[in-house]
Amino acid sequence: MARAPAPVEAAPEIDALEDLPLPRERRRLIGHHGAEKTLLDAYRSGRMHHGWILSGPKGIGKATLAMRFARFVLAHGDPRLPAVERATTLDLPIDNPAFTRVAAGSHGGLLHLRRPWDEKTKRFRQDLPVDEMRRLTRFFGSTAAEGGWRIAIIDAADDLNASSANAILKMLEEPPARALFLVLAHRPGALLPTIRSRCRMLALRPMPVDDIVEGLIDLGLDRGTNRQVLTEAAELADGSLRRAILLIRSGGIAHARQVAAMVEALPRLDPGAIQSLADKIAARNADDLWDIGLDALRDSVAHRLKATATLAGAAALAEAMAAVERDIAQSDALNLERKAAFVAAMRTLAAACGQA
Repeated sequence: MARAPAPVEAAPEIDALEDLPLPRERRRLIGHHGAEKTLLDAYRSGRMHHGWILSGPKGIGKATLAMRFARFVLAHGDPRLPAVERATTLDLPIDNPAFTRVAAGSHGGLLHLRRPWDEKTKRFRQDLPVDEMRRLTRFFGSTAAEGGWRIAIIDAADDLNASSANAILKMLEEPPARALFLVLAHRPGALLPTIRSRCRMLALRPMPVDDIVEGLIDLGLDRGTNRQVLTEAAELADGSLRRAILLIRSGGIAHARQVAAMVEALPRLDPGAIQSLADKIAARNADDLWDIGLDALRDSVAHRLKATATLAGAAALAEAMAAVERDIAQSDALNLERKAAFVAAMRTLAAACGQA
């Protein structure tokens, strides 16, 4: 008797955090009430722009807001509906069909493009390739689901390469009827000026510490964690709820402290401690932990610069940090080993501090 084929495992999702809801599954939006009202008012006006850039640092809720807006539009396809006129937020009940289908990733009117998983390398792609943009072309070339809106969320524009950026630009230049593009951008200044010019910009601010703590509690991160740790994570998170979650879950608070202590001790180096820390923050598929380590490095060097007594010493350290940034960017672009990049960064900074 033939053996049944093994079930195919679903590919991981790049924005997934274990045991926590994805942005498309979250009903509650923490903060960003002004941005939410801007989107609601624009839709209610009946003259909504077809392209929006939701900008702001990574992890502050751009994807959650984009999904919330998409659900609302898909549920209320006509902005003149009484439900739209009465609405004070973009909230939908969890039993609304648009909510449940978007949460399941199965709504025919929504396409969510992110960096795809590469089954061969067992890593996420470093960019959003043009192959993904071809999905965009097919999506907008088909008949709109249930005769309503078609909404594409580009998550995030920072991951576009030259070819995929040009593909999106073509769609923005000649948008189909009842089409909506929600382009998420961590660094909107890096976008093609032609893409920026064809979209309306909506800037989301980094979340205040109190809002981040509220978000951590809302997600149940307060269970087994005292308020002081929540607050410390929020203060270190640079306005990002996602980063605060990772700081708590991954030992990131301790890692950030280690980085700060290492920079403070320069030009002295502890090679064993550096190698051990690099093993943790440069682990495979630990992109957010890597970002936490780099942000701690940047913050610590900035603090060290302010405390540097001589102009020559400050100049040497600033130049070294600029070199570190270039080397890390090149390492990421070429998909090189991050551990080696971090170790090299500490040596470069140590050499500069030795000149002070």
